Amino acid sequence: MVPYAVPFADELRLRAGAVPEALDGVAVARGCQHLVGDSFLLRTHTGFGFYYRKGEGILVERPHGGDTSEESLWLNGSVYAAVASIAGFKPIHASAVAWNGRVHAFTGPGGAGKSTLIAGLGAQGLPMFCDDTLVLDLSDPERITCLPGHKRLKLLPDALALTGAVAEEKVAPDNDKFYARPPAGDIAVRLPLSELVFLEDGPESAMRPLPPGERFARLEADHHTDVLFAQAQKLDRAGLFSLHARLASQVPMARFVRPRDPARFAAGVAIAANHVRSARSVR
Repeated sequence: MVPYAVPFADELRLRAGAVPEALDGVAVARGCQHLVGDSFLLRTHTGFGFYYRKGEGILVERPHGGDTSEESLWLNGSVYAAVASIAGFKPIHASAVAWNGRVHAFTGPGGAGKSTLIAGLGAQGLPMFCDDTLVLDLSDPERITCLPGHKRLKLLPDALALTGAVAEEKVAPDNDKFYARPPAGDIAVRLPLSELVFLEDGPESAMRPLPPGERFARLEADHHTDVLFAQAQKLDRAGLFSLHARLASQVPMARFVRPRDPARFAAGVAIAANHVRSARSVR
């Protein structure tokens, strides 16, 4: 799903066919992926295959009886991240809201509650900017901008009940999550990045700013999308260091510590919403 004309939209066109079993001489077994140069190959355990080469779009190999919902998850997940990385855009594992012309992103490992928090903030009137993957445009050395999200909001039944979000269809037959309508809608325009907030569990809810040194350390422990971007842009250790140093210096960051107690969810969301609304407007 591409909600607006992303800069690399032409690269996302699909065609059906058999994908190769190796890339640049490296065999890619089922359940594995490989990126080299301007090409990416992913083969799933269920028999789907995705091969992308810059300028040629995405070749999709579909197994007999393959689930179209699974295909969509792969295309909007690892494949999209690889195409964006090859095009020079950096994906990060984060969900975000937009407020006052800026993006406020929340990151954490799978299961950290990113999507649930975004839905909760939506109930407070803050529109969703993206769910699960945030794509950064680093082309302007003076500031970092964000491409609107390409994924629909996905929530488990308990998160739907907690946030009041409206459930739509199931994500996949064997997936417990449902697609959900963002309570405050979504934003589909490029916006500058205001901050990146790391989600953590703790006994009391609190938003704590991170100093530059700790920001850098957090970025060094980034998601696998960091590896994809480094491979696509041929960044060595020094190149990654420079990238993380830039992000640490240009992007305000914080820790949002909160208990995972459903009875205290609303109080935590209120703290996050107040934090977002009190941030400075576009400079």
